[in-house]
Amino acid sequence: MSRDVHNGPTDQFTQARGTEYSGDADGGDDAPEILTLPLDGWHRARGGRMVAFAGYEMPVQYEGIMAEHLWTREHAGLFDVSHMGQLVFTGEGVEAALEALLPADLQAAKLNHPVYSLLLAENGGILDDLMLTRRAGGEVYIVVNGATKWDDIAHFREHLADEITLNHLDEQALLALQGPEAVIALERIVPGVSALGFMQGDWFDHKGDRLWISRSGYTGEDGFEISVPSEAAEALADALTAQPEVKPIGLGARDSLRLEADLPLYGHDLDEETTPIAAGLGFAIKKRRREEGGFPGHERVMIEREQGAIVKRVGLIVEGRQPVREGAAVVDAGGSEVGKVTSGGFAPTVQKPIAMAYVPVALAQPGARITLAQRGKVHHAEVVPMPFVPHRYVRKG
Repeated sequence: MSRDVHNGPTDQFTQARGTEYSGDADGGDDAPEILTLPLDGWHRARGGRMVAFAGYEMPVQYEGIMAEHLWTREHAGLFDVSHMGQLVFTGEGVEAALEALLPADLQAAKLNHPVYSLLLAENGGILDDLMLTRRAGGEVYIVVNGATKWDDIAHFREHLADEITLNHLDEQALLALQGPEAVIALERIVPGVSALGFMQGDWFDHKGDRLWISRSGYTGEDGFEISVPSEAAEALADALTAQPEVKPIGLGARDSLRLEADLPLYGHDLDEETTPIAAGLGFAIKKRRREEGGFPGHERVMIEREQGAIVKRVGLIVEGRQPVREGAAVVDAGGSEVGKVTSGGFAPTVQKPIAMAYVPVALAQPGARITLAQRGKVHHAEVVPMPFVPHRYVRKG
């Protein structure tokens, strides 16, 4: 059952936007406890190593990040992403109301076709990145990041008129089945899903339960995201992992897969000080919205689009075998910090250390040599085009 939160208390877990949830929203003794996912027991029964992330106990790995990463690239991995926020907006003028907060072109968005968009601040900084879908009945379905969902809900509540109703689908689980064999496995269980193309969604039935399934994901592979009633999630997860192509996969491999695929992570590669142009996400602002404006940060976005941002997100291949991590400094010839690594690790598919970093525009060209400083040690890297691993999306029509 959905919960109408438009006028209700929803931000009890609010803390600094985009930071990993600590379980202590304000540092007091009354901080809420870490929550559990609908599949918490299911993960533990399968040996999932649980960690606190975005306010929930979540599986970081089962048999190991490297093995899970490679399995997903070759077969299919099942991810539990139920910590993410699933929101449904309805009401007269809902599309125009949302366009006042987002640079998406909802007028042009096709029904049941998810669209990547950004929740922007007045200074053009990114409050969150999200997926939105226009669905029949005049509703807009939005999936937001788990670490920011309470802030996002509060933001929407503050800025949307009373005529717009926001339902937080907090009794829905969200599963992601990713990998080149995902379609084979899911088609056996939910016939008809193979007809979907990349960034298409529809309603399906599984043993009497209504599922919203979109062909999308966060790994660069073909795959699906499945919204399922929480009470039906375990049966669906059992059915999926009973398929020979599918194994449960943890957060660790999800992070290395998305890094290889050039998919930024909010709170790390994106934040309130980062603009869409600096992040290389200008594609999320469609032509009509660029020309007409009417969304927060339009002026700054257009200036940066014409003149360029001061820094730019780039991909790096790091020399040697030792990875650099988030927070490593990009330094110039004199040793002064001129940029920052925002994500980094050893890439299982690439078999090299890779990273994302913000660097001055003059250095943001493929082939540019970059010097990094981490814990007193100097590393050398080269700017390379992203993604590090080609996307394998299945597009139709």
